[in-house]
Amino acid sequence: MDNRYGAFIDPELTVGNLGNGILDGLTFAVKDVYAVAGHCSSAGNPDWLRSHNPPSEHAAVVRQLLQSGSTLQGATHTDELMYSLGGENHHYGTPINPSAAGCIPGGSSSGSAVAVASGSVDFALGTDTGGSIRVPSAYCGVYGFRPTHGAVDIEGVIPLSPQFDTVGWMADRIDVLQKVGEVLLGTGSMVEEETISMEEKENLEKSKDMSLETRVEKNLESIDMSLETRIEKNLESIENGAEKKVKKGLESNSQKANVESLQEKMKTLFVATDCWDLVAPKDVDILADGLNHLRNGAYHTLNTIIAPEGLKVWMDIFRELQGSEIWATHSAWIERVKPVFGPDIAARFSWAASLAGKDHSIAQNKRKEISAQLRDLMGEDNCLVIPTVPGPAPMRGGDLRQLEENRSGAMMLSCIAGLAGLPQVTLPMLSTNGAPLGLSVIAGHGQDHRLLSWVKEVWPRS
Repeated sequence: MDNRYGAFIDPELTVGNLGNGILDGLTFAVKDVYAVAGHCSSAGNPDWLRSHNPPSEHAAVVRQLLQSGSTLQGATHTDELMYSLGGENHHYGTPINPSAAGCIPGGSSSGSAVAVASGSVDFALGTDTGGSIRVPSAYCGVYGFRPTHGAVDIEGVIPLSPQFDTVGWMADRIDVLQKVGEVLLGTGSMVEEETISMEEKENLEKSKDMSLETRVEKNLESIDMSLETRIEKNLESIENGAEKKVKKGLESNSQKANVESLQEKMKTLFVATDCWDLVAPKDVDILADGLNHLRNGAYHTLNTIIAPEGLKVWMDIFRELQGSEIWATHSAWIERVKPVFGPDIAARFSWAASLAGKDHSIAQNKRKEISAQLRDLMGEDNCLVIPTVPGPAPMRGGDLRQLEENRSGAMMLSCIAGLAGLPQVTLPMLSTNGAPLGLSVIAGHGQDHRLLSWVKEVWPRS
């Protein structure tokens, strides 16, 4: 296996296919958190590696992929215990981003993104708790998918925060991304809608003056519309730019057939302007070109504010709930083994430990409210379009403060799907200087197959 980009912790790990199917002839790699019979996963930390034994069986999803005709080729690097979005590992080094020289690859599924971006494999498995598929996919310029929470079997995968953990995957082509979904989706124990008492439901309804969609429309009447105006101006006036190219493309029989062949368009495509406000104006213009393509697959487009109380508030809720569960999941091992962590990971676990024993009911109730609002807004036939990350990948070797700033910006965008357990696909784009950007679509709960099929039809072939 070609490991010139440092994607693999074990480039020699190979498992032949166990059957035939729609993945015949394709190769894939796995993040070093998946059980592969006889291979001991490191979870990005040498102390984890030495304190665990190799499994005797494959993880459920690894077995399914092998049975569908694909071949496993290599285990890929991850950030320590998956608790980062940067991709810089204190112990094993940083995989090289093939699409952005000198920049971080993103994490924690860093090696999987690099393996796909470098062409070493056709697709790769990662995990996504707080953005660990979506962020590295965007930074490395590949397609990435985080499914509905619980939609894919996660048995045999090292956990981080089970209430948010998902199996995820990346590919260099949208059709491959969709094929992997055909194999894996619907195999999990699909988490049901959160059940709450009638009293809780009544209190929740009282706490909302109106539905999220109504509040959004009302807020749009009074807020400063600078970002919305920029987006609308871009969409309506770039006659000599990307919109003209899109219209010309739609006139061709192939592209026109693609749009008309959709079994069903999305009803409403929501554009979350508060998310777009995190992106530099020059990158907004680039991403708006991609938005033009997506608009062709929807009957309506509506600009909205997705988090009236602020995306930072949503991120803080996510981090609190995630951090408290991370400590509950790994504290016994940490206290017994006393592992050596890199400085940023050590600081993060120390903060997570400080959450132990505290009352998290306010954050839990707020999460239920956000989840209900977003699931109601998305329904079965709407979607939300946001930037995947605030901008191109940062340079390698930044200080801890810069790392945390980058992480916070990415988490403000990635926490949306995480809090509501919704499926999200990230689509690769290029900035004006050629650095990768990511444009994301979030769909309704359980609408994974539809999202992947819809994007495959409306997104231009690379």
